[in-house]
Amino acid sequence: MQPTNIAVLLTCYNRREKTLQCLQALYQQTLPTGITLKPYLVDDASTDGTAEAVQQKYPDVHLIRGTGSLFWNGGMRLAFAAAQAEDPDYYLWLNDDTVIYPHALKTLLDISAQLASQGQDKAIVVGSTLDPETNIPSYGGLKQTYWWHPVKFHHIHSDLNQPRLCDTLHGNCVLVPRAVAALVGNLSPEYTHNLGDYDYGLRARRKGCSVWMAPSYLGTCSANLPSNRMVKAELAQANWNQVDRPKGLALEDVTLHSFQEWKAFCRENGGLFWFFYWLLPYRRMFWLILTKHLTLGMPAN
Repeated sequence: MQPTNIAVLLTCYNRREKTLQCLQALYQQTLPTGITLKPYLVDDASTDGTAEAVQQKYPDVHLIRGTGSLFWNGGMRLAFAAAQAEDPDYYLWLNDDTVIYPHALKTLLDISAQLASQGQDKAIVVGSTLDPETNIPSYGGLKQTYWWHPVKFHHIHSDLNQPRLCDTLHGNCVLVPRAVAALVGNLSPEYTHNLGDYDYGLRARRKGCSVWMAPSYLGTCSANLPSNRMVKAELAQANWNQVDRPKGLALEDVTLHSFQEWKAFCRENGGLFWFFYWLLPYRRMFWLILTKHLTLGMPAN
């Protein structure tokens, strides 16, 4: 087997124990000889000693200091750019709260080789994860939810025996071959936190690549619910400033993304009617806020 170099891309902020657990699982991978891992970790100005702990326990990790305002997409872009200078055979995206099983990376590589032998030489391979507490699928491949809605997706279950074709992906555990990275490039600078992984999968497909989900489940990752998740009753008390920030505003059944970033995503991926898809998620909030103001403006009986 020819030597294979894999750049592992991670970004973190104030999750020292989770980050160390993620790296421990990475270094415990069962791999054939000739495979070299080089982790690139962006620490986005953590204050909990993450960078120092990583340097002490895993000195071969290429540590990159962030500004404190990179969030997920910005941090991963920085790690990706650093790795591109080395031109590795593969890029492995890995969330710092994802713990992959010992066979995970070998499975991703085997599926990538299998797809290449079938003519899919520019195939992204996604690893599915389970929530460690509920054992419910948490992240992996995505499919378009409605034929008429090009920018609405849902998580699909992994097939236990064979890879499954996807429309796009969650960025928690993703193997990107050199051929794909050369064609698609880095994650888009249009996004700060969310949407960059969705956009990458869609851009890759438009450039002739494919997105596949590996069989079975390859690790664990909690289905993280944002701390600012709101229920419908609270929505009327919200304001537009709560939406227009890097992580957007999470409701009980949908996330309202930053206006400009969601606009960029819809313009890039929404087709002819992108403007309609851009405004669609905000309709409920707009109506409730409008109703609140009209009610407050009405004279009392």
